[in-house]
Amino acid sequence: MTYFNALNDLSKQYDEVRLVLGDQLHAGHSWWQTPCSNILYVMFEMQQELDYVKHHRQKILAFFAAMRNFAKAISHKHDMLYIALDNSDNQQDLIANLKAVIHKVKATKLTYQEPDEYRLNQQLAGIDWIERECVGSEHFFTQRNNLKRYFPKQKSLLMETFYRQLRQDTGYLMNGNKPMGDRWNFDSENRKKLPKNHSLPTPLCFANDVADIEEMLTKQKVTTFGTVDAKRFLWPVNRQQAIELFEYFLEHLFPHFGTFQDAMTESGWSLYHSRISFALNSKILSPQYVIERAIERYKADSEQITLPQVEGFVRQILGWREYVRLIYWHYMPAYADKNELAHTRDLPSFFWNAKTKMRCVSHAIQQSLDYAYAHHIQRLMITGNFALLAGIEPQQVDAWYLGIYIDAIEWVELPNTRGMSQFADGGILATKPYVSGGNYIHKMSHYCAECHYNVAKKHGENSCPFNSLYWHFIDRHRERFEHNHRMRMMYAQWNKRSEEERQAILTQAEYYLTNLEEL
Repeated sequence: MTYFNALNDLSKQYDEVRLVLGDQLHAGHSWWQTPCSNILYVMFEMQQELDYVKHHRQKILAFFAAMRNFAKAISHKHDMLYIALDNSDNQQDLIANLKAVIHKVKATKLTYQEPDEYRLNQQLAGIDWIERECVGSEHFFTQRNNLKRYFPKQKSLLMETFYRQLRQDTGYLMNGNKPMGDRWNFDSENRKKLPKNHSLPTPLCFANDVADIEEMLTKQKVTTFGTVDAKRFLWPVNRQQAIELFEYFLEHLFPHFGTFQDAMTESGWSLYHSRISFALNSKILSPQYVIERAIERYKADSEQITLPQVEGFVRQILGWREYVRLIYWHYMPAYADKNELAHTRDLPSFFWNAKTKMRCVSHAIQQSLDYAYAHHIQRLMITGNFALLAGIEPQQVDAWYLGIYIDAIEWVELPNTRGMSQFADGGILATKPYVSGGNYIHKMSHYCAECHYNVAKKHGENSCPFNSLYWHFIDRHRERFEHNHRMRMMYAQWNKRSEEERQAILTQAEYYLTNLEEL
């Protein structure tokens, strides 16, 4: 079959045009199993996808490189039209591009896979000028509009409830109707700090040459942020590399993954994490494949890879990933406007340049700028925790998370940020705000020893901002959270403090809030 890169290359008519979005790089989809000469597949690099939020340079390079590789691989058996960002035919808008292609080949039908972002779903659903059909992406375990199946009464949307149902549905890590090890969840065993002088394995990084795409982005004056080595691009951009990265994880990292999945350190940027989230979210890898391969590896080496390690991995993908997608599709579009705590402050400039004296925040942000990556606890309990304590406006927080991380697509980013991290959804996703003072960060990381601020001080000169901001959050949201059963202990502790001590802490917090840019 044929690979086309311009409209003028198309010299025949097609009955049907099939759209492939940039996060639909699923080689196992049924579309690809049977070649058909009267179907044209199309893929577009578009300015519309670069402008809805400011992106990390590595994120754009990763998607464009992976898209190009996928399109060329598919064209061995199917006719594929791929319009690059700088192509003169490119109108930089999805609907305009589709109209141009369909007009050119005189197609009578448009087919596309379910988009995973609401805005794209709305764009395509509005097409009324041609017969159109929407098919499944064949990627997830659950149907995107099926939250009520797992929560028929919808009084409480606990992820654990959903996760157990999916374990039973799939049979993963089950002995009949019971979970292996007679426990559903080993999370309590997977919260260890990395020991001092612990030797971390070297992360597997690739050396992809994406300089041609980098040059194109420069010529097109695409606005981005973050750093990149375009001659040695480290992320997987095809299925072979994604599988290689995952196999490296199974062989070298999996034995310690669960144990240290919440740990934070400056001695390594990837620790024992798999770093396959970009490959999963672009659909280069399927969740079924990685879960079953992980369980297979566990069964083959259960002495090195214990049940808590594999259960923690399965829970992240089978449980959390599927769960946030259901939340997203059930509550959109209103979910994107929720601001339950009425936070309005602007995101400090150090989120874009890492120039802050708070060592934990500086390191987490600088790592994100360098690698377009930070693991879930860095995102939740460092940058997210600070933004929540400081009362940052949720849409600004969303835009930052959606732009900076290579794996960030709105269906997974928005519930994690607006719900889990910022509690802006009012408790739809989480039962309490994920906030902490400096003690949690000290417990789980090595940041505090060399920090400008003193983690032991709650107020006064060089006191840790997380401490006073934490208690300020507790105090200002008393009416909202005092009777939350998961926060009663915190309010009991706050009430036990003397009025003088409480006022000193609140005064310190107010000073920090007034001077966020100087922290």
